[in-house]
Amino acid sequence: MNFISTIKMTIRSLLSRKGRSFLTMLGIVIGVAGVIVIISLGAGAQSLVLGQVNKLGSNLLSIQPGKSDPNGPPVQAFGVVITSLVNSDADALRSPTQVPHAAAVSAVVRGSATVTWENKSVDTNFVGTDSGYPNVVNFTMQEGQFMNQPDADGSANVVVLGSTVASELFDGTGVDPIGQVIKVRNASQTTAGGIPLRVDGVITPRGTAFFQDQDDQIILPLNLGEEQLLGIHYLQAINVKVDSADNIDRTITDITNVLKQRHHILTDKDIDFTVRNQATAVDLLTTITSALSLFLTSMAAISLIVGGIGILNIMLATVAERTREIGLRKAVGATNAMIMRQFLLEAGTLTLIGGAIGILVGVLTSYLMSVLMKKLGFDWDFVISITSIVLAVGVSALTGVVFGLYPSFKASRLNPIDALRYE
Repeated sequence: MNFISTIKMTIRSLLSRKGRSFLTMLGIVIGVAGVIVIISLGAGAQSLVLGQVNKLGSNLLSIQPGKSDPNGPPVQAFGVVITSLVNSDADALRSPTQVPHAAAVSAVVRGSATVTWENKSVDTNFVGTDSGYPNVVNFTMQEGQFMNQPDADGSANVVVLGSTVASELFDGTGVDPIGQVIKVRNASQTTAGGIPLRVDGVITPRGTAFFQDQDDQIILPLNLGEEQLLGIHYLQAINVKVDSADNIDRTITDITNVLKQRHHILTDKDIDFTVRNQATAVDLLTTITSALSLFLTSMAAISLIVGGIGILNIMLATVAERTREIGLRKAVGATNAMIMRQFLLEAGTLTLIGGAIGILVGVLTSYLMSVLMKKLGFDWDFVISITSIVLAVGVSALTGVVFGLYPSFKASRLNPIDALRYE
């Protein structure tokens, strides 16, 4: 019997048992689709992380009050209030002689606010900062301008709106936000009123960065946010943009030396601030997503093994059912190799068809999930790795061969006389 005849017989055999063939392939389909989807999700998660970083800017350092592990959560995350950073610290870091590679520095405080214009009121977040903020964080103005240095230094009553806040206040009114006066008060205040601020600009929509809506906020002078809205006299963070990635380590050292001198710190154990490198955080997140993807891919691969065991069981049952057929074929001249080849080809065909269906299901599922993530507001890329397809199909084919060998060997070793007598 030639190879073509063997293939035709294999196809007839599989089609004669459609339900059993489908159930046998199901484990392979799920395993292959799972591997592709999980690797695609891992790649999408990494692209999301990198996209979030690019929105905030590159080569960024964040200085936060209190000593904590640079790779762990800041101490403020545990509700600890630390007042070790002040405005003059940010001024010192702007000195080109002390921190020569600091391209821009911005001092920051944040909080929640209620914004009112005429009869409209919006709950949002505010950022109190200085005129260097746009040079540190990546954004452009949709209309108007960002507050200038004199306005920021003089605590002028000006404000810049995120696109979401501007839409909620002014859409449908026919009024240009620029030049309008809004009132801003701390969200925790229950009384009406607030600080009257003139709208100087509206920021171009930025989307979500690190799971925070960058458009649902307002930006105002540092002293207004610090003293009038929060009632504090310290900073929550100082952001520094470094002129080049090659100078990040040098700049971290310069910042540490400047702040240690200003805070009269003699030993490292007494340091009362933390310098966080955004690139390090990105590397950490990338490592976590890669490890998680590897773990989940291993879990998906287990379903391929389960599918292989299913093939083994089905093929053994098939050999038992077709014992007389095997005896008859051997009686008319079929060799052990022919019998083994046919059953091995049946197992391989099942896994290859299951692998092909699994690829289609995996790619389609990955695409639908990327569409869903984009609708939820995340910059999620649809990424299908050729490696994942090759890996999934390769493992499925190997599974079919490995788990099809024993039933094929068992079928080929049947004695034709005993097989013909089998009931």
